[in-house]
Amino acid sequence: MHRFDLLVVGDANPDVIIGPLRTDLEFGQREQLADSGVLTLGGSGAITAAGAARLGLRVAVAGRVGDDAAGRFVRDALEERGVDTGALRTDPVLPTPLTTVLTRDGDRAIITAPGTLAALTAADVPPELLATSRHVHSSSYFLLPGLAPALPALLRTARGHGATTSVDTNDDPAGAWDTGDLLGETDFLLPNAAEVSRLADVTDAREAAALLGARGPAVVVKDGAGGAFAHRDGEIFTAQGIPAEAVDTVGAGDSFNAGFLAGVLAGLPLGTALRCGVVCGGSSVRAAGGTAGQATWDDVLVHLERIGSDRS
Repeated sequence: MHRFDLLVVGDANPDVIIGPLRTDLEFGQREQLADSGVLTLGGSGAITAAGAARLGLRVAVAGRVGDDAAGRFVRDALEERGVDTGALRTDPVLPTPLTTVLTRDGDRAIITAPGTLAALTAADVPPELLATSRHVHSSSYFLLPGLAPALPALLRTARGHGATTSVDTNDDPAGAWDTGDLLGETDFLLPNAAEVSRLADVTDAREAAALLGARGPAVVVKDGAGGAFAHRDGEIFTAQGIPAEAVDTVGAGDSFNAGFLAGVLAGLPLGTALRCGVVCGGSSVRAAGGTAGQATWDDVLVHLERIGSDRS
């Protein structure tokens, strides 16, 4: 029997989001002002987990935080959103990761102090969660060097229990973009358009998706305001973006992940699940931070019904 719909394995930390900057960032002890600053729940894994819980899924998260105020902030924020944190372990030595996001002209720079991220290993993921979750999602692959070598086996174990799997690698600070044999154990790969090109080492995002798809997964590519597309078994699916006045785009891709996976777990066709992701990603940008603007399942259904009416 499944205890959880979704198990998220990965990063969880506070985000401090400041912006927009009006000029280049200056050093030399220069004081610069921005319009706003927000302290909020961050980390790709945590934002995806929070978004999935808001959509009505039973969600657990496995990861590490420090024994500090930042770790307590993360744990409280996840629990307030209905996420089970029983497998979010407290590291007695290392601090909770911290991320500062600086925004400007619709873009952002991200600076992370990794803290406990390097210490996360497969041993931090309880076997009973792998056996009792319908789907296992892993985030920020390149930020988790202790977990990465064992992640294919961990996903293989989950699949052996009947779960489906997904990975959002996010950016690779080292620039190597080496996933080893990870994709062979991944049902859904969830990069953005820039990441899919780097993962496949080709410029064209659709060509990159085809190349990566040949290694096993359905490749689901987030393309910002352009929406999203997916490549599975030689077939392309597309979903247009939804109009949204963006406050900031922090966490939009992670909210997309939550919506897409909720659609998959609801048994919807791939193209419809893609539209679920687009709705959730588009909703996210309407508020500061990665979680304040996250959609409900009712929001998703209204959008799907509107598309159906437009086509009738």
